[in-house]
Amino acid sequence: MGLTIAEKIIKNHLVEGEMIRGKEIALKIDQTLTQDATGTMAYLEFEAMGLKRVKTERSVAYIDHNTLQCGFENADDHRYIQSVAKKHGIYFSRPGNGICHQVHLERFGIPGKTLIGSDSHTPTGGGIGMLAFGAGGLDVAVAMGGGAYHITMPKMYKVNLTGKLSPFVTAKDVSLEILRILSVKGGVGAIIEWGGEGVKTLSVPERATITNMGTELGATTSIFPSDEITLEFLKAQGREKDYLALSSDEDAVYDRVIDINLSTLEPLIACPHSPDNVVKVSSLKGVKVNQVCVGSCTNSSLQDLLKVASLLKGKTINESVSMSVSPGSKQVLSMLSKSGALNDIISSGARILECACGPCIGMGFSPNSNGVSLRTFNRNFLGRSGTKDAGVYLVSPETAVAAAIFGEITDPRNLGEMPSIVMPNNFDIDDSAIITPATEEDAEKLEVMRGPNIKPFPTTSPLENELNVTVALKVGDNITTDHIMPAGAKILPYRSNIPYLSKFCFEVVDEEFSKRALELKSSIIVGGENYGQGSSREHAALVPLYLGVKAVIAKSFARIHIANLVNAGIIPLTFENQNDYEEILQGENFTLVNVFEGIKKGCVILKNNSTNKEYKLNGNFTERQISMLKAGGLLAYTKNEK
Repeated sequence: MGLTIAEKIIKNHLVEGEMIRGKEIALKIDQTLTQDATGTMAYLEFEAMGLKRVKTERSVAYIDHNTLQCGFENADDHRYIQSVAKKHGIYFSRPGNGICHQVHLERFGIPGKTLIGSDSHTPTGGGIGMLAFGAGGLDVAVAMGGGAYHITMPKMYKVNLTGKLSPFVTAKDVSLEILRILSVKGGVGAIIEWGGEGVKTLSVPERATITNMGTELGATTSIFPSDEITLEFLKAQGREKDYLALSSDEDAVYDRVIDINLSTLEPLIACPHSPDNVVKVSSLKGVKVNQVCVGSCTNSSLQDLLKVASLLKGKTINESVSMSVSPGSKQVLSMLSKSGALNDIISSGARILECACGPCIGMGFSPNSNGVSLRTFNRNFLGRSGTKDAGVYLVSPETAVAAAIFGEITDPRNLGEMPSIVMPNNFDIDDSAIITPATEEDAEKLEVMRGPNIKPFPTTSPLENELNVTVALKVGDNITTDHIMPAGAKILPYRSNIPYLSKFCFEVVDEEFSKRALELKSSIIVGGENYGQGSSREHAALVPLYLGVKAVIAKSFARIHIANLVNAGIIPLTFENQNDYEEILQGENFTLVNVFEGIKKGCVILKNNSTNKEYKLNGNFTERQISMLKAGGLLAYTKNEK
């Protein structure tokens, strides 16, 4: 029986387990990346393990999230990350050098290699044939120390592409189409491989947009073949030596196959407040637009922005619209400038933001109250933009430009003929903003610099066999990590200060939650379907840990978040009877009975202390996860194993 692309890479990196669907496996990790919103905690965890040097082939620390410096907090975090990177063998990408996924694709990604990153959109690397996973900071810290990355062996889905995209129909529309088909939870437990003859019509930046957006499906990761298109991209980056041809075997077996004819697609748009709320752009004709944002790790490549520049050339942004453009990297910005395309964007009235995540993570450029914002980003969760009552839509760069010019949602095909874009044969290479680490000998003399906002990892304690808990919060379906631990300019500077950060936990759902949980000291959270979707931010587990949350009981969980909960020592459990969700109320007191035996057998009993009624809760834990939970989380477990 033949192998898929992902199975071939897994086979070459397997250190524990067998490639049997649903069984735990452990993979050797070649590369890691962090960004500054999650990186500080990841490096504090790495230091707490007592390790002197990273053991990966390449680890890179990027500064791309917390770049608004209204106080000392972000600057201190950047200084800490730079100093810890220099000392421990990690490459450091300075502020302004670009968004982690765009820069990593350009300068470091290698087909056939494994990559984990403390950012959920790390699967962007699948655009060049990497097996790239989003993960919590603790998992990244362990991998940097040479430890394996543990996942459940995924199912394999294949999307067969035929035909060719029509003018003004883009890779973003392909991403929105698969979201329309599968939904935000349709990819859970699966790796999505993109294949078929249509793949040959897609450039690496287009492929990377699709693998980036695969995160919104809940997929473990997404991957494209590494072929002549990949080789062309690597040659242009001066990295031809990194090329490796990769394809699936003809007799590879997939759990599901989906066919998409690129020729029949139309421009699509995701409506508020979910990436899978997808309709045709033409169906929303005439909806007034206040703001347009182009950029993010999804659509900020040179190819994307050359298209934007050509469509804006000689035109003026509608007077009712404020438009921003965020280039994905210094390389992209420099080449836009040299080609004259940057001037075309500026002359239209668009505002140029720095090469960073910016508005996508709620760092500036929030919409006006009750405003409509069209964004080329990957998420439109409620409040993520920084304006809770804003209507945020996800679109392609072409659809964004059409809205900016006409002042309303408009099918981009109304712009006329699509200008021809000629990509350069060679990209400008300037890695001066990437600082190399010190040698091991020199590293001994270096000091790690910490500011007053950087606090230690939250204290954990071994699991108790009986837990008296109160329901501190009950929520519904599709609770995102943005609900649990919001981002934005007000909150992100405190990512390295868990006690202060805790004040904002679940703020968009219940402003009293943090105070209530602290007072209870021992509590649980009850959730619906797909609890914890979205970002890989482990803060969505670490902050509840600090607040005394012992377990989260939900109908189902998102992959990365369930791993982060176990890493933090919080027990993730699901209802054996889904109807029991309705009976368990916020404020009620319960006991988790005989926990040790329960997590071993996969069935934990929750007893209502008022009625004595018992509820069966399921938890499918490996021996390693059971040991982690008993120890109080991955950090304590790792220390015990040393």
